[in-house]
Amino acid sequence: MSTTTSHTPPESEGHPDGGAAGAAARPARLIQNEVTTEIPVHLLFRDDPDPVRAPLRPAVVARRQGTGEQPRQRRPAPVRGRPQPEVDPALVERPARVLPGAAGVLAGVCGLTGCLAATWWAGMLPPYVSQALRLPACAGAGLGPAQWAAYAGAGALGAFGFSGLTRCRTGRAWVLGLFGRYRGTVRRTGLLWVNPLVRRRLMDVRLRHWRSEAMTATDPDGMALRVVVLVVWRVRDTARALLGVEDHEGYLRECVEAALARVPVEPAGGTRGGVTAAGDALTRLVATETAPVGVEVFSVRPVRVEYAPEVAPAIHRRRIAALDARQRASMLNSVVDSVEDTVTRLTVRGLVELDDYERKVLVRDLTVAFCSGRGEPV
Repeated sequence: MSTTTSHTPPESEGHPDGGAAGAAARPARLIQNEVTTEIPVHLLFRDDPDPVRAPLRPAVVARRQGTGEQPRQRRPAPVRGRPQPEVDPALVERPARVLPGAAGVLAGVCGLTGCLAATWWAGMLPPYVSQALRLPACAGAGLGPAQWAAYAGAGALGAFGFSGLTRCRTGRAWVLGLFGRYRGTVRRTGLLWVNPLVRRRLMDVRLRHWRSEAMTATDPDGMALRVVVLVVWRVRDTARALLGVEDHEGYLRECVEAALARVPVEPAGGTRGGVTAAGDALTRLVATETAPVGVEVFSVRPVRVEYAPEVAPAIHRRRIAALDARQRASMLNSVVDSVEDTVTRLTVRGLVELDDYERKVLVRDLTVAFCSGRGEPV
């Protein structure tokens, strides 16, 4: 058996029927918006001075409807970071060893000249070519071992020189690899000569943007959303982006989708920061998760936020009801202020003298008149 602690109100003291009248007049609970701790009755009438431990239920403070108490704003839960992927620390972009394109052109021309000289030496050069090049006539010894060796050396030099020529453009980079090992990255522009034995893979290092398809997300209340985001990014480390992950663009897409599952997105017009706060949180998360693979993310911004088709009608009706309630509250405040101002002016200037009943009637009539003037039902 238990009871709730209370005190007799001061108004009941000195009253002839203090007990009955006080019990009828006093409220059932002194604190109207809280629930106090329940105390066992047997502890109130004990003669034992020794303290006795009794299990008590903790006090529960609850808000009561209609008391005017404002609800506390809930703080957004902090987004916890996840373990970052580890990439080989030795896999870092470094410049590759290349030569100017003039070196390759020179080697190719030398190879062609050597082949022409070997042909003239073998006596197989056409007469009109000899006359055009003003070469002396040569009887020729035929294609012997020396001539074949000269052909092979000159042809190899020409092929090696011309096949290594490549053109590098602004915003592009060549990632070089030899027998499965990373040999460097070429970010220089213009005509260059690269070892023709290495494997060359082209990468785009310009600033890029990606507009996603509609992805699944939730708002702060847990309602399902469809969100389209715009991601601005670029490849910062070509070695890690190409060799550290199978597909860096697919990895970026998956990171954005995972971040949307962790960060609540509030539609435009909300009171918790809207898409701006969600975009900042998404940018931090995605940038942190893609940095180990050489991708630099500048911004992740929701550009279209819509409720899922299964909840959109209910949310639309709730928003319309909330808007109508705000409009009605604003109209009612305006009417009450107008009625108060009118009655105060009439009374202060002495135009009318009203008792309580007449004042109530006047307030009612003015309220009806103002509401009718605003086109609202009474």
